[in-house]
Amino acid sequence: MAGIISVSRTDLAQRRQKLRRQRQLKIIQAIWRTFAITGLAGGLLWVAVQPVWMLKAPKQIVMKSGNKLLSDETTQSLLVLSYPQSLWRIEPSAIANSLKKQPTIAQAIVRRRLFPPGLIIEIQERVPVAVTQTRGNKKVIIGLLDASGAWMPLEKYTSLNPTSKLPNLRVIGSPKQYCLYWTQLHEAVSQSSVKVIEIDCQNPTNLILKTELGNVHLGVPGPQLSEQIKVLAQMRPLAAKFNSGQIEYIDLKNPEIPLVQMNQENQKLTPKIPKNI
Repeated sequence: MAGIISVSRTDLAQRRQKLRRQRQLKIIQAIWRTFAITGLAGGLLWVAVQPVWMLKAPKQIVMKSGNKLLSDETTQSLLVLSYPQSLWRIEPSAIANSLKKQPTIAQAIVRRRLFPPGLIIEIQERVPVAVTQTRGNKKVIIGLLDASGAWMPLEKYTSLNPTSKLPNLRVIGSPKQYCLYWTQLHEAVSQSSVKVIEIDCQNPTNLILKTELGNVHLGVPGPQLSEQIKVLAQMRPLAAKFNSGQIEYIDLKNPEIPLVQMNQENQKLTPKIPKNI
């Protein structure tokens, strides 16, 4: 019996010693791990604060619009950055948000570049679909509209796209007079088989289109805009029957009863709209 107790005590002592060594080993590993992480963090911090990771000039920034590489002068005009400054203190999201506030930029993505140090910026420019003409204080303000109704100063757009051709469609009037229905109107006009040259929004009670058939009166803009443009397309055969000078205007205020006001003797015509068109 004494032998069995002696063996058990020896076994327990060995187990305690083994557990003690394991705890000591874990403590040593934890200490080394702490030193390693601290050393790595310190090393990264040291590398980060070195002068090589500095943004010193606009030439370190690459800005693209699609496949087009923008010049240093254009890049500098779009960015508000001070030089020099640490690459790590720059917030890409803040730069992207500031770029999206530019009237000609719809989207922007900004990334840091480590080798060589700098920034890579990709922007998506707004595509103008119409030239706007608004009367301001003693002058006419020319701008551009994209399909969503976002307005751009003409000089801002042309500075980024000096060789781009401006759209043929013109819009006359204050943005307040067409911004609520512009998306619907532009979609309908762009899909119409009748060419629309000008949209006159100066009179809030009568939207006027200048088309290849002549002037078209649509009345107060509303949900019926798409239907009015569809009826206008069905009236395209009028171009073969009358010269544009013979038609004073086409009245589509009620698209179910289109009227044609003729110049000769102020007579009105109620054209028959082909049902199969």
